[in-house]
Amino acid sequence: MILPGFLFFVIFKYIPMGGLVIAFQEYDPFLGFQGSPWVGLDNFHRLFSDPDFGMLLRNTLFLSGLNLFLFFPAPILLAVLLNEVSRSWFRKSVQTIIYMPHFLSWVIVVNITVVLFATQDGGINNLLDSLGYHRIEFLTDSHYFRALYVFQNIWKESGWSAIIFLAALAGVNPMLYEAAVIDGASRWRQVWHVTLPALKSTIVILFILRLGQVLDLGFEHVLLIQNPVNLNVADVFDTYVYRNGVLQGNFSYSTTVGVFKSAIGLVLIILANRLAKAFGQEGVY
Repeated sequence: MILPGFLFFVIFKYIPMGGLVIAFQEYDPFLGFQGSPWVGLDNFHRLFSDPDFGMLLRNTLFLSGLNLFLFFPAPILLAVLLNEVSRSWFRKSVQTIIYMPHFLSWVIVVNITVVLFATQDGGINNLLDSLGYHRIEFLTDSHYFRALYVFQNIWKESGWSAIIFLAALAGVNPMLYEAAVIDGASRWRQVWHVTLPALKSTIVILFILRLGQVLDLGFEHVLLIQNPVNLNVADVFDTYVYRNGVLQGNFSYSTTVGVFKSAIGLVLIILANRLAKAFGQEGVY
């Protein structure tokens, strides 16, 4: 049972790490790794001296912060609410429904958003117009980009992400709830003193792992809702690499950005893990 997962990580995660060497080269596919000339840290200097670097870092961190403080708690809240539902058939039905968006591609999700929020014929704007309000430029006004991005993440992934928290709650001893009831605890007190403590270690571990992806927002999602009007808040490292690295065939520069993102994620994981252990939590390692 372990073998497929082990092979996946070896083939697609560890072996490709050898290609990181091209971040220090002016890589030419025809010359290969050994024939491409070495440039040292020139690619990193180019990245950090790029006039757009500050904007890219700011946009990426801002969206990551919104994910951490708005999207990350959503599956936890959803799992706690589902755990409080006593009727098994209703809980299973809701779980099935909220899992479904996870299996939709971002292309479909973004198209649904366009149908709902388009300025001229979107459902929301048609409703606003019928009520006597002005139409709102949801898709072309940069002020709404971040809200749409986080809303789409929550709608698509909250149900699926709640599975691991529901699994953690399934292991809670029912006698703890019975003891809390005997002590006179209300439903809210049971959640606060039994349910949430049971999730604490899982929350800490997943939060640490999430920090490792703080500069990785998902290329496809951001690219699909990005347009020239909202580029000042929508341009992030993933789309920047695609536009300035992949499309131009500059593989060394693309890899340099990837190394930078990975290094930041690794440092954050190490610091967060040490902080978790300092507060008595298990941590990732």
